[in-house]
Amino acid sequence: MDFKYRWKNGRPPSRDEAARTQHLLDESQFESKEDHRLAEEMARKHLNVPLSTQDEDLSVLPKAAPPEEKR
Repeated sequence: MDFKYRWKNGRPPSRDEAARTQHLLDESQFESKEDHRLAEEMARKHLNVPLSTQDEDLSVLPKAAPPEEKR
């Protein structure tokens, strides 16, 4: 199956490369950020790679309480 958008490096990335890379498609082919975002989601589905989420850069580990100050 062929994909209708241009890939960033001229070829489809491997699944590992796609999972690590934020943008898979050439940005110059889109007129708006929303179009680019939707196409990126379609590309990830096409490659069977997990979709990006808005909170993906937040830590999943809890933060420790700040140390108490000594007086």
